[in-house]
Amino acid sequence: MTRNIADIRRDYEGGRLDEAHTAQGPFALFDEWFSLAMEQEPKDANAMTLATADSQGRPHARVVLLKGFDERGMVFFTNYHSHKGSELSNVPFAAMTFWWPSLARQVRIEGPVEQIALEESDEYFASRPRGSQLGAWIATQSVVIPDRHWIEERQKRFEQAYEGQEIPRPIHWGGYRLSPEMIEFWQGQPSRLHDRIRFERRDGGEWGQFRLAP
Repeated sequence: MTRNIADIRRDYEGGRLDEAHTAQGPFALFDEWFSLAMEQEPKDANAMTLATADSQGRPHARVVLLKGFDERGMVFFTNYHSHKGSELSNVPFAAMTFWWPSLARQVRIEGPVEQIALEESDEYFASRPRGSQLGAWIATQSVVIPDRHWIEERQKRFEQAYEGQEIPRPIHWGGYRLSPEMIEFWQGQPSRLHDRIRFERRDGGEWGQFRLAP
């Protein structure tokens, strides 16, 4: 290595995150932040790290894409038979993290996860490009395969099978919704004196709000 990793650092600069900016609640603030991220980082604004846990409590994380959100929660899609799908069937809780470096902003979200309605999955699947629709059939996600040739041959078979036809959604593929119990907003500041405001959902459904030390 030609560079000491310990020397890699940046001093964050960002607008202040004050309680006055959070009065409308966490979803309104997330919508505001996400909209700005879409302007600044349009290709990757919806990329997020999704962390799940297996039945032994071991965490597993990967980057997936947010495909929708409202006050019910955050929606993403995947193969139900994938590792994350299996983990969510056993431990139906997850954490997700958004990181927007151009804005020096991070959002952490935690809560229970459940599959969305079949109709919602059908609607989204129908909106996908044809290649992505085929990919849901071709890729037996997370299964060990012998080589690249195996997946290319599978692609040819499914392209032939659905030539000139609409592609239905596989029953093993669809959406999940994480219903937030905690949402934390992080705004980078100079000298590592960052702003952190956390929302936690109380028993009655209303949100409690706290400022955390950097």
